[in-house]
Amino acid sequence: MNPEKSPELTVQTLLALRKEDDAVRRITERLRVKEMGPADHIRTKHEVKAFVESGGNLAAEALVERASERVLDAQKIVHTHTLGHRQSQRS
Repeated sequence: MNPEKSPELTVQTLLALRKEDDAVRRITERLRVKEMGPADHIRTKHEVKAFVESGGNLAAEALVERASERVLDAQKIVHTHTLGHRQSQRS
C-alpha cells in the first residue's frame, strides 16, 4: 500500500501496527515522515519508537495529531517557498 494514498491513520490502526515486527518503519511510513522537515522527521521517529515500546491509546492519539500537524507545517513551508520563488522569477 502506498503511504501517500493510504486513508487517514487511526488510533486503532496504529495500535495494530505496533504489534508487527517492523512496526517503527511501517508506522513512520504511514505518518508520512518523509514529507516533514529533518528535525520533525527525527522527532517523530523517536516518538514512534517510544510509542511502540510502551504507548497506549492516548499516546497513539497524540502521535497521530502531532505527525499530521508536522506534515501540514512542512507543506505550508514548501508552498510559501514556491510562491516566493515564482514571484522572484517574475521580477
